[in-house]
Amino acid sequence: MDIQLPPHSGDELSVVDMHTGGEPLRIILSGYPEVKGDTVLAKRAYVRDHLDHLRKVLMFEPRGHYDMYGALLVPSELPEAHLGVLFMHNEGYSTMCGHAVIALGRFALDYNVVKQPRSPETQVNIHCPCGLVKAFVEYSDGKSGGVRFHSVPAFAFATDVTVAVEKFGDVVVDISYGGAFYAFVDAQRFGLDVSESRTQDLVDVATAVTKAVKSKVKLHHPTSDDLAFLYGTILTDGKDVYSTDPTANMCVFAEAQVDRSPTGSGVTARVALQYHKGLIQLNQIRTFQSGATGSRFTGKAVQETVCGDHKAVVVEVAGRAFYTGVSRFVQECDDQLTHGFLVK
Repeated sequence: MDIQLPPHSGDELSVVDMHTGGEPLRIILSGYPEVKGDTVLAKRAYVRDHLDHLRKVLMFEPRGHYDMYGALLVPSELPEAHLGVLFMHNEGYSTMCGHAVIALGRFALDYNVVKQPRSPETQVNIHCPCGLVKAFVEYSDGKSGGVRFHSVPAFAFATDVTVAVEKFGDVVVDISYGGAFYAFVDAQRFGLDVSESRTQDLVDVATAVTKAVKSKVKLHHPTSDDLAFLYGTILTDGKDVYSTDPTANMCVFAEAQVDRSPTGSGVTARVALQYHKGLIQLNQIRTFQSGATGSRFTGKAVQETVCGDHKAVVVEVAGRAFYTGVSRFVQECDDQLTHGFLVK
């Protein structure tokens, strides 16, 4: 049966929904007005300042939920980019999202953003706010599959930083960049296990760490001040020394939002941190497991590079994304809750 929306007043927005390792991605196809700006970063600022009501419509209830994640496709100023993208969540707009890049790699092939995909792998250049990210999508018998991507230069920003965390006193954290900045700390410092402890307890600790780091540490990125903010805290199982066994972590970002996946930009930043500490070598593959769902990404440092004065690495992250649905959302003019709400 062909199901159509009944007659209604108000605007429509159409989306494709996917997930990567359990973390949702809502790809917005239509319904946004023109996004102005000469660069992807300028477009990010324009959407934040002028179109933020639409983020709330699609990310918040009743169409979304507290932990929804979105991607808005925009034109890129880079000739080599196949598409530009803005990332959105419950608080605002990120600069990088690895789980979204993995999903968008498949999407670009399946929705003909990239024409004539090739077997066994097709390259998709995705212009994120942090820079150009190269995705490589498996393609065989007319079907897209697994995706790996090469990050922007990733680097350890600061190690062994002591911050005063409310209720826990002085805590030592590391800060690393993988397209976004994260604080890293072993969950065992708080008597917690990233795979076994209550999610709310992990969220409370990670949120307190994020608050403490923001109050003490001034971040800087050589490319743009728009990238210089702490996106969240990643709690780990402490297994940073290289091993063929999986290592688990949980990322709490934005407004206490919990990543269901191992976190693509978080894996990037964690590999860069491990490489900086001499705990992993080039092309040593590690498996990273989500403390929330048990889903897995792999990550490895593939090339040394620089980012301003920082010694950096390009990190390859690999995973799988899957389609979950296609939707048309409507905003009826007499719906008092049409603009969205959140129940925490």
